[in-house]
Amino acid sequence: MTSPTPSSLTLRRGVVRAGLAALLFGASTPFAAQLARDINPFTLAGLLYLGAALAVLPVSLRHRPDPAALRRGAPRLATAVVLGGAVGPVLLALGLRYTTGANASLLLNLELVFTIVIAGLVFREHIGRRVAVGAGLVAVASLVLSGPGATADLRTGAALIALACVCWAVDNSVTAELDELAPAHITLAKGLVAGGVNTAIGLSVASAPALPALGAALVIGALGYGLSITLWVAGARDLGAARAQVVFATAPFLGVLVAWTVFREPVTAAAVAALVIAVGGVALVSRSAHEHHHVHEALEHDHEHTHDDGHHDHVHADGFTGRHQHPHTHERIEHSHPHVPDVHHRHAH
Repeated sequence: MTSPTPSSLTLRRGVVRAGLAALLFGASTPFAAQLARDINPFTLAGLLYLGAALAVLPVSLRHRPDPAALRRGAPRLATAVVLGGAVGPVLLALGLRYTTGANASLLLNLELVFTIVIAGLVFREHIGRRVAVGAGLVAVASLVLSGPGATADLRTGAALIALACVCWAVDNSVTAELDELAPAHITLAKGLVAGGVNTAIGLSVASAPALPALGAALVIGALGYGLSITLWVAGARDLGAARAQVVFATAPFLGVLVAWTVFREPVTAAAVAALVIAVGGVALVSRSAHEHHHVHEALEHDHEHTHDDGHHDHVHADGFTGRHQHPHTHERIEHSHPHVPDVHHRHAH
């Protein structure tokens, strides 16, 4: 049996991480839709992200970020906090007031399209034919599932959720570039700053939610946002933002499954067909590595890594080779191997 290559291990790890992120976020959307009926949109968005901050707080306190890395990443981190942590969640919470959990889940597929466009056109991330076709399949699946005959409320909700998806698409691309900050630190910043501001705004214009609803929002935020965002950031570093987002695009369909099974929304043949098409799209992306001769210039940087990816062969005194983060150097190297646009392969094509 042939042993997996470092690139294939990175690809698999990225797909698993982005897939778990999709599972958690997808399951959270129908539950958040139930809370949106009774909680002010700003308060709900804030509580979801405060829950996210609580989920990653223990890890963040154990491993403090490098102050220099924080300064270097400040512009990108600020963009992620404002758009991804503050504006996007409020737009989603508003949109959830005009549509069902299943419809909202479907509309979240727009995040995939916007992420791929922004990653490819603005950040010059290599997309490739398989990623483009995979994204197209997931988009088609969304169209098959949504169907014609949208009401005025659905159109309003769709517009709000589409704007939220634009915010998250920008967030996705800038966050994938924050190589020197651990995923938990990025999630903590979004949760504390954006969550705190939105909660304060919400409580200033509306009464506080009942304790059961407040607790539910924090739990949904911890799992569907805190753990989910952390896993997505880690997956995006393995796959690149565009590929990670295509895997994450299964989240809306997982949300539909929750709406069917937990909230008893009707199951349709179109929905089943859409799920099959979406799986095909993700399968294409999971096989999207390409190979060509490329050069890695010598550099020193600080990011999460393991010693099984073909690029980190330095030795630790204690022999440790698991996932960890510290400043390290790379010598200049020229080689050819299958790869995806991870932290070491964002070269031009």
